[in-house]
Amino acid sequence: MSDDSTATTAALRAGLGADPLWDFALAFYARPGVEAACLRLQDEAGVDVCELLWHCWLYRHGLTLAAEPVELEAIRHWQCEVTRPLRRLRRQLKAEAACSRGVAEVRRQIQQAELAAERETLERLQRLAEQAREIAPLPAPAKSLEISLASRWKLQKKAQLLAVQTLEYRLDPL
Repeated sequence: MSDDSTATTAALRAGLGADPLWDFALAFYARPGVEAACLRLQDEAGVDVCELLWHCWLYRHGLTLAAEPVELEAIRHWQCEVTRPLRRLRRQLKAEAACSRGVAEVRRQIQQAELAAERETLERLQRLAEQAREIAPLPAPAKSLEISLASRWKLQKKAQLLAVQTLEYRLDPL
C-alpha cells in the first residue's frame, strides 16, 4: 500500500470509532424496508445479517474489503455455532409461545441471548474493521453497494437484488 493509500485508510478508519457498528446497526435496521430486506437475504440467500450490516457500515464510511481477512472465519464460526442455533430455537418456539406463558418467557430469554450474540458479532466485526489490512478505501469510481454485495454472495434473483437496492437507498443520505 502506498503512503497516500495508508493515510487515506487511516483517516477513513478514524471515523469508525465515532459511529460504532452496534449503534449504526440498530438505527439502520429500524429504517423502513431495511429489516425486511435483511431477512429476505438471510432466509433466501443465506446471507449473515450481521456481516451484511457490517458491509453497509463500511460502505457508509467509504471502506470496503480489498480481500477477505482470515479473522472473518472465526467470526463466521461464532455465528454458526452460537447465534444461528439460538435463532433456530427462537423461531421453533414461536407458535408454542403464543399458547403458553412459560414457553413465551423461555422464548424471550432466548431472544435476548440471540441479541447478545449478535452484539458480540458486531463488536468483533468492528474491531476487525479497525485493525485488518484487508479493509481499504472504496475504489474510485466507487463501486455500488449492490454490485459489491451481489457478487460477494452471488445474488441473482430479482427479489434479492431489490433487497440490496433497498439497503443502498436507505444508506443515503450518508
